[in-house]
Amino acid sequence: MTEYVLVWDLETIPDLAAGARMLDMVGAPEEDVRAALGTGFPKHPLHKIACIGALVASRAEKGWRIEALGAPHIGERPEPELIRSFVDKIGQLKPQLITFNGHSFDLPVLRYRAMVNRIPAGGLQVRDYFHRYTEDALDLCDVFGSYSPGAKVKLDEICKIMGLSGKPAGIDGAKVDDMVRAGRIDEVAQYCETDVLSTYRLWLIYELFRESITPDQLKLSESQAREFVQAKRANNRHLLEAVGVTTIDLRQETRESLFSRLLSPFTDQRT
Repeated sequence: MTEYVLVWDLETIPDLAAGARMLDMVGAPEEDVRAALGTGFPKHPLHKIACIGALVASRAEKGWRIEALGAPHIGERPEPELIRSFVDKIGQLKPQLITFNGHSFDLPVLRYRAMVNRIPAGGLQVRDYFHRYTEDALDLCDVFGSYSPGAKVKLDEICKIMGLSGKPAGIDGAKVDDMVRAGRIDEVAQYCETDVLSTYRLWLIYELFRESITPDQLKLSESQAREFVQAKRANNRHLLEAVGVTTIDLRQETRESLFSRLLSPFTDQRT
């Protein structure tokens, strides 16, 4: 049986309709509800899911291989469909879930939002995903800090400490609502994909630490991730920067590929 991991991350915006119900302000203008909710961090049930970033990888003999990476968002389909398709994929693959701060935020938000939208979520019951101290849903933020709140570090910080690229410059979760309201949901999705890839790469390093993979397997897994991004996600410049690919590299690779195709009729004849 194939062993899968699913690395994921949510980007959210305030649910003003739910906030209006909570505050007895149904029918009030959205800006009034927004003002009443304040500028602080909303309660978990009030986080409407705007984007679900997910990376699926499978274990192979020589390391881990990314099979899919994306971040569907509410510009493409409504929140209930995002949740339903994500939960169904979890139920299908029965993967280990990997997050960064997922037990404190992403998992409870996903559960709340499935309930708000009246979505059966059997896929979240196939393993003990809501049990904090199992590895069915591994929260790297928890594990790295030994479950101590005072020992937590941010994803951007630990990535840079480990020699990875960290978050894209000028973007963070606090800006997501403004970006969505400005019609920049595609940028939010690209940012989310980058966080997911960074979390995956941190997890690979953690797997090396635990001796679940060898240094050679880590190297091959990283190499495959770079190749995947070049081949499948070259439209996301943040991902390209994260794996050290420049536009010059892409242009050179395109020229070489074109040259190979032009020569193929002649090489085929010789063989």
